[in-house]
Amino acid sequence: MFFIKKLFSPKDEVVTKDQDLIPDTKEKMSAEFRKRLHYSTDILENQVGSSGITIFSISTLIDKTMFHQDIIDPIKNLSFDSIQNVMEHLSVGEIKQANQMEKVIKSALDGDVIIYLAGETSVLLAKIPSRVGRSLTFAENETHVIGPQIAFNESLITNIALIRNYIKDPDLCVEDFVIGSRTNKSGSILYLSGIASEQMVNTLRQRIDAIKIDGILDSSVLLQLIEDKSLSLFPLMLLTERPDRVCDLLLKGKLAVLVDGSSLAIVCPHSFMEFFQAMEDSNVNWQIGTFYRLLRLIALFFSVFLTAIYVACLTFHYEVIPQTLLVTLSESRARVPFPPIIEALLLEFFLELLREAGARLPTKVGQTMGIVGGIVIGTAAVDAGFTSNILIIIIALAALGSFVTPSYFMGNVIRVLRFPLIILAGFWGFYGIMYGFCFLLLHLLRQSSLGSPYLAPFYPPRFADWKDSIIRLPLSFTYKRPDLSRPENENQYDPIKAKEKN
Repeated sequence: MFFIKKLFSPKDEVVTKDQDLIPDTKEKMSAEFRKRLHYSTDILENQVGSSGITIFSISTLIDKTMFHQDIIDPIKNLSFDSIQNVMEHLSVGEIKQANQMEKVIKSALDGDVIIYLAGETSVLLAKIPSRVGRSLTFAENETHVIGPQIAFNESLITNIALIRNYIKDPDLCVEDFVIGSRTNKSGSILYLSGIASEQMVNTLRQRIDAIKIDGILDSSVLLQLIEDKSLSLFPLMLLTERPDRVCDLLLKGKLAVLVDGSSLAIVCPHSFMEFFQAMEDSNVNWQIGTFYRLLRLIALFFSVFLTAIYVACLTFHYEVIPQTLLVTLSESRARVPFPPIIEALLLEFFLELLREAGARLPTKVGQTMGIVGGIVIGTAAVDAGFTSNILIIIIALAALGSFVTPSYFMGNVIRVLRFPLIILAGFWGFYGIMYGFCFLLLHLLRQSSLGSPYLAPFYPPRFADWKDSIIRLPLSFTYKRPDLSRPENENQYDPIKAKEKN
C-alpha cells in the first residue's frame, strides 16, 4: 500500500499523540471507540467470560458465523495474562496488532474485530469481514461468441483472483491503495514487472496519490480523475468487465486498476483504434478478425457521417445525387413540412429517447419498448408525412453502426457526434462536414492516454504496430508488443521459432 488518505475530516478536533493511544481500561476504551464512531447503533461490544477480554466490532460489517466459531468459542472459557497469548488460540487467518486508536477505527470499518484485554497497550485486529456481493456471471456488455464468458463482479479480492488464474506469474504485481477521505475505498494497480514501463507505473501512482476527494464509488469515476484531459469527449482509457481482456492487455505491457465495489477495470494506456478491437478478433482466423475490424470502421463512418451527408445533399448539393434516386427522394419528401436538418435532428432525438427508455426500463419491458416503439413511431411518422422513408433507413443504419462498436463508452461518443455534424451539414453542406471532420482529427491528434499518443500507431507513425491495428495479421507477424505502452520487454514470444513453424 503506497498511500492512505486521512480518515477524518478537517472539522474533527485534532487528536494528540497521547490521546491516540489505546486506553488502559475497558470503560475508557468503550467510550473512545463509541465516540469516534459517533455512537452508531450497529456498534457491537462483547464481554467474553471472566478473562477480561472485550471484543469491539461493527455488527453490519463482520461475518457472524466466523465471529462465534473462530473468535468467541476458542477463548470464552480461558484466561489470559497478555494479548499475545490470546493470538495463539484464535484460528482466524489474518490477525494484526495495533497500539493506536486511529488504526483500530479504520480496521473496524474494514470488517475487523478488535480484541481488547484490560491493562494492555495494544489490541488484536482479526479480519472476518462479511462478503457482500453477487456470484460470478456472464459478461453482459461485452458479449462474445468464442472465448471465455466470465466477467468481473464487485469484489476486489475476487477480481484479482480471476486475473491471477489467467496469469500465474510471480512477476504479476499488485499494489494496493486507499482513496477517498470518507469512503476509504480500496483499490489495486496491476502490472507485469519486467514488461510494463516503470515510468508509466510511477505516473499512475502519482495521479492516484494526487486525488483529494471525499469518496469514489466506482472505477468509472476514478478514470475521470486520472485520465490525461478530462474535458475530452472521447474515452482516453478503457473500462472493461472482462478479465480475459485485462490479462491480454497486461501481457502487452499495459496497466490495470481495480476498485473494490466496481465490476469494471481500468486499463491504460489505450489508443483510439483499440476501442474498435475485440477479444474475439484474436480467437478466430486472422482473415475473419481483419474482416470484423474493417466492418466496425465502416460502421463508424456510417454512424457519424451518413445522416450529415444526407442533410448536406438535400440542402445544398442536389447535383451529387443520381437522377433516378433524386426522383425517389423528391417523391418521398413531397409531404414533409420540415427542412432536412430539422427532420434529421428530430428523428435522431426520437431514436435517442427510445434507446434511453429501453435502457432504463426493466429488461423485458425495455426490449419490447425498443422494437415496438421503433416500428410504430417510424411507420406512423412516414404515414403522417412527418419524415421520409429514406431518412428512416439512414437513421437506422447510423444507429446500427454505433451498436457495432465493442466499447459501450465509445459507442456513446459516436451517437453524440452525429448531432453537431448534422447541424454543420445543414448550414454549410459538405464544407461544414469537412470543418467538423478536421476539428475532430485535430482534437484526436492532441489527445494522449497516460502520456502515450491517442492516435498511435498512425500518429506518430509506427509501422511495426500497423500489423495489429486496422487489420490483424497472423500471430507470427505480431510477436512484438505495441510501442504504445513502451514495454521494457518488446517480444511476446520468440519470432524465430514462429517463422520455423510456418
